[in-house]
Amino acid sequence: MNNLIRLIGRRLIALPLMVLGVTLLVSFIMSLSPIDPAYVALGENATPEMLEQFRVDNGLNDPFLVQYGNYIVNMLQGDLGTYGVGSGNLVSTKVFSALPITLGLTFFGLFIAVLFSFPLGILAALYRDKWPDQVIRVLSVASIATPSFWLAMLLVLAFMGVLPVSGPLPEFFSDPGGWFARMLLPAFALAVPVIGQMTRIVRTSMVEELDRDYVRTAIGAGVPKNIVVSRNVLRNALITPVTVLGLRVGYLMGGAVVIEIIFGIRGMGQVLLDGITNNWVFVVQGATLVVAMAFIIVNIIVDLLYVLINPRIRAV
Repeated sequence: MNNLIRLIGRRLIALPLMVLGVTLLVSFIMSLSPIDPAYVALGENATPEMLEQFRVDNGLNDPFLVQYGNYIVNMLQGDLGTYGVGSGNLVSTKVFSALPITLGLTFFGLFIAVLFSFPLGILAALYRDKWPDQVIRVLSVASIATPSFWLAMLLVLAFMGVLPVSGPLPEFFSDPGGWFARMLLPAFALAVPVIGQMTRIVRTSMVEELDRDYVRTAIGAGVPKNIVVSRNVLRNALITPVTVLGLRVGYLMGGAVVIEIIFGIRGMGQVLLDGITNNWVFVVQGATLVVAMAFIIVNIIVDLLYVLINPRIRAV
C-alpha cells in the first residue's frame, strides 16, 4: 500500500511540472506569431494610439517572461484572455464549452477501438498462423492504412439519410440516443486506424506471453489452457497494450479535431479553425493548452491503471 501511495504521489507531483512545461512551450511559440493581438481585438478602425494603449493595458509590451507569468496567474483563475472585437468574448468560455464534445468523441472512439482490437488480438494469438490469424492480420493492416479523414468522408456519403451526419449535437444527458447516433460515425472513423494498431500489439504481447515457460509448465501439469490464459496470460499480456493505449489518446484527440470539422461537430476542432481563420491568437493558444493538459492528465490516469492490471508494478 505504501508503494502504491508513493506511485500516485510521484504522478501527482509530475502533473503541475508537465503542465508548466507545456504552457511555456506553447506560449513561446505563440509569442513568435506576427499577428498583433491589439489589432485583432480592436479591429481595422483602431487608431495607432488606441492600439498602443491596448498593448499597455494588456501587458503586450512587457518582456516574454513577465507576460508568461501573468498568463499563468490568469490561467489558474480560469482566464485565458478574450477574442474578437471587444472584451466580452472570453476564450475560456469558448474553449471549455467545446472541450467536453471533443473528449466525448475521443473516448467514444477509444471505446470502439478497445471493443474490437482486444478480442481480435487475443483471437489471433490463440490461433497463431491459422486462418483466423491470417484474416485478422490482413484486416489490421488494411485498417492501419486507412486515413481517418478519408474514411470519415466515405461514411458521410454512405450513411447520409441513415444516420445523422450533420446538424447540432444533442445533449448527452437529455438525449443519449441522439448523442450516440450523431457520434457513432465520427467515432468509428476515428477508431479504425487505432483498431489495426492495437490488434497487432495485443497479438504480439499475447504470443510472447503464451511462449513463456510458466504457461507450458502449467499446461503440462494438467491445468486447462483456458484457465491459464484467463487467469495469468491475459493479465500479464495487457501491460504493453494499455501502455500504448494511453499514448493513442493523444492521437485520437488530434484526429478528433479533424473529424469534427468533417461532420460539423462544434468541438475543439471548430474552435481552432475559428481561431486560425479569424487570427484569434489567444483562442489558438488557449485551445492548444487545454488539449495538451487534457492529454497529460489522461496519460497520468493510464499510468495509475497499470497498478490495477498488474500488482507487481506497485513495487516500482
